[in-house]
Amino acid sequence: PDIATCADCLREVFDARNRRAGYPFTNCTNCGPRFSIIEALPYDRPNTTMRHFAMCPDCQREYENPLDRRFHAQPNACPVCGPRVWLVASSKFDVQGSKFKVDNLEPRTSNLEPQTLNLEPITHAARLLAQGYIVAVKGLGGFLLMADARNAETLARLRERKPRRDKPFALMARDLTQARTLVEMDAQAEELLTSPEAPIVLLRRKPDAPVAENVAPGNPYLGVMLPYTPLHHLLLRAVDFPVVATSGNLSDEPICTDENEAVERLGGIAEFFLVHNRPIARHVDDSVMTIMYGEPRFLRRARGYAPLPVLLAREIPTILAVGGHLKNTIALSVRNQVFISQHIGDLETPEAMNAFERVIADFLKLYEATPVAIAHDLHPDYLSTRWAREANDERRRTKDEGRTTNAFVLRPSSSVLRPSSFVLRPPSLVAVQHHHAHLAACLAENHAERALGVTWDGTGYGTDGTIWGGEFLLGDAKDFARVVHLRPFRLPGGEAAVKEPRRVALALLWELYGDAALERDDLAPIRAFTRAERRTLAQMLARNINAPLTTSAGRLFDGIAALVGLHQVVSFEGQAAMALEYAADVTLQEAYPLALDRRPTTDDGRSSSVIGHRSSVVLDWQPLLEAVLADLARGVERGIIAARFHNALVQAIVAVAREIGEENVALSGGCFQNRLLTERATAWLTQAGFRVLLHRHVPPNDGCISLGQVVVAAARLISDL
Repeated sequence: PDIATCADCLREVFDARNRRAGYPFTNCTNCGPRFSIIEALPYDRPNTTMRHFAMCPDCQREYENPLDRRFHAQPNACPVCGPRVWLVASSKFDVQGSKFKVDNLEPRTSNLEPQTLNLEPITHAARLLAQGYIVAVKGLGGFLLMADARNAETLARLRERKPRRDKPFALMARDLTQARTLVEMDAQAEELLTSPEAPIVLLRRKPDAPVAENVAPGNPYLGVMLPYTPLHHLLLRAVDFPVVATSGNLSDEPICTDENEAVERLGGIAEFFLVHNRPIARHVDDSVMTIMYGEPRFLRRARGYAPLPVLLAREIPTILAVGGHLKNTIALSVRNQVFISQHIGDLETPEAMNAFERVIADFLKLYEATPVAIAHDLHPDYLSTRWAREANDERRRTKDEGRTTNAFVLRPSSSVLRPSSFVLRPPSLVAVQHHHAHLAACLAENHAERALGVTWDGTGYGTDGTIWGGEFLLGDAKDFARVVHLRPFRLPGGEAAVKEPRRVALALLWELYGDAALERDDLAPIRAFTRAERRTLAQMLARNINAPLTTSAGRLFDGIAALVGLHQVVSFEGQAAMALEYAADVTLQEAYPLALDRRPTTDDGRSSSVIGHRSSVVLDWQPLLEAVLADLARGVERGIIAARFHNALVQAIVAVAREIGEENVALSGGCFQNRLLTERATAWLTQAGFRVLLHRHVPPNDGCISLGQVVVAAARLISDL
């Protein structure tokens, strides 16, 4: 993994007597770029993007001296022989005629050539940030869009252009001293921030934090990181104020890694670009972590950690897993190691699919692996599933034709064939149910054989063809039984309901009260619709027109958030659920009723290995919803309602665990990014005598799916031998 600048290198950068004083690419064997510059193994300079830079005699002596800390430091460089940095103005903004005119700087986008190295580009960039400009900075694994975190007007401009209406921005602070002015920190948080991995860490915002409110609207937490390259250290030291440092991309696209591409793709966002000429071999986002139940937990696993493997308890076949649709990662098993890619993101755009394919080709090349199977999600329409099927079809054709040349990586709906380094023998596809993958990933991390998996999220394709998301799965890596699930309800408009919690609230009300729900003008989500819109939605629900069934806990969060008046429409995933968590009065222990109801179910509950399982127990949210409505009618405070809702879910988890009687209880899925839910469920389960399994090496969200797919596929392949 790429490692943040070490203390020794940092001292040299700020030592005026040192030959690397002010040099933004200073590194040694203890720090610097690794994964982001490797093009092949073994890890030698000719196999990295540093091959473009011949070492000067001084650097060569360091490189060859076993007593020097730069002995065989492959990215070793200095101002004489290494990469250089320069500043470029976007051609899409009239920066020359503005009040922020920078002397001797001309807009150019076609001639990206470095100027003579000095601190002028960094000094200029710092001045531009202070004057209210947005500057795209090429860093370690891609570009970051930077802006003065104190300047609400600049941040509003950044949000409009990116576009990113409400989702929090990450911050970069100069050092721990500055970070302490932003967020509450203890020794554990400080250790994580200053670790060699240097992730973004979510910490509680100080009331008087010197940043604009629109850094993280309505959010009591700030995501803070420290500089992790000399370039960032020099820039943050020059500005001496915290900056927003958000991914250099348009929403839903991978971050830019090439300066020419960045000027083209980001030219409508950033007014200036601070770029360098060290090529980036692969995009690597910043990792995001939080401290939950006493330990650091991942929300996004990338820089500093990828591609470190998760170690399994035993060796398994070599399997390629292509992950899910959202928060995609891919994984590759080699013996007892599962190498997990950096965060790729949502597979919503051609750019994201290109990144997905590049990462797969990358892994197969780097580890010289020959997978015996491709594991994918059960959802037939996920682009990752389509890719797996088309890639497997091509391999079958290769085998049938008796060709001995390399097989192909084939992009869905594309005529572009890209060389790969493996041929499946025999070709094999393994479809893995989404929530089973969540459970299997958590089992693998904790070296546990079996557990009751509480797998709660927004969306996952079920074995019955409906949308699951509020599941209790009892099982192991090979198989599972769906023992309990949330009472199903419909999502009017399908995907539209994900973006409009008011639709979920209306659907919940309609499920209980029918058309009478449409007259509840006393409720915020009903008032948010016109009369005509209400009638249309009711018809969709009554006739089951574009109103798929779901058991999603994530959508239940959305519906309750809409009912208490938090968000009727959201601009990013999880926004309403986050607001409900933040609103809760954490001192309250009272809970709404959430009934365990034994009833016949219409779904067959089959496992992903098509062995029959039937759940006759449903977690019925009707008494909870009725209690929420009663509290709303009495004018009970939102914080109390939110707390009682969370406590109801926690009590239900404990009740189901007691009902099933399995010692191990695994908590996985995007809902368990919720600190209140996770910490309280863990504490109450532990007090009840259960062993709680939480994720430690991968996120609880869909970033863990590829790991789970590998583990499930391996268990099935081994059992079939």
